Amino acid sequence: MEWLSVITAAVAPGIALLVYFYLKDLYDSEPIHMVARVFLYGVLLVFPTMVLQRTLVVGLGESPFLFAFGITGAVEEFLKWFILYYAIYKHTVFDEPYDAIVYAVSVSLGFATLENVIYALLNSFSFSALLFRAFLPVSGHALFAVMMGYYMGKAKFGDPASKNWLLLKSLAIPIVWHGLFDYILLQTKTYWVWLIVPLMVFLWVRGMGNVNRANAKSPFRAVRREEEIKM
Repeated sequence: MEWLSVITAAVAPGIALLVYFYLKDLYDSEPIHMVARVFLYGVLLVFPTMVLQRTLVVGLGESPFLFAFGITGAVEEFLKWFILYYAIYKHTVFDEPYDAIVYAVSVSLGFATLENVIYALLNSFSFSALLFRAFLPVSGHALFAVMMGYYMGKAKFGDPASKNWLLLKSLAIPIVWHGLFDYILLQTKTYWVWLIVPLMVFLWVRGMGNVNRANAKSPFRAVRREEEIKM
């Protein structure tokens, strides 16, 4: 059935990225049922987000800057941050810095996956459209989440005096990059590719740097080294 193929193709990028970042956890992989639960939270988050954004558009208008940084960037990233903070931050499964990246990516890709499915079902679907959304919106959501998780991990396992500042950064930095991403797509109709491709390359480089630094701070790293020495 064609609709089943459309849904499968729309879901695949989010699942592939989630598996990729899950496997980047080098020392203490998270319980799959918890990752799936947080992914589902992200899926369910789409509906209140759509209602809130529609309300804000009606009330505030559709200025490209306000729409990009406020109605999409701030609303979506705040709701993801809210889920991550209240569902995971104090949970016992959150026992190393990289865990926050895994769960931030999970909630973000749950959101992006349903968003992708809705887009595919409501619009004329094509392979080029799938590639566009896999490379840009879906990947973008994942990379904004890596930043969010990186700073939330630092907030929990870093200097307690910097906790509140780092929690603020875990929200503010994804909002800024998400807003910039959307603003470029809204404002540059013809030459957007010359801006968005370098931005995506930068986000991937920065994101992988965050992944490596978070793994390097794992308390399980020393245990793994001791086990390797004994073998």
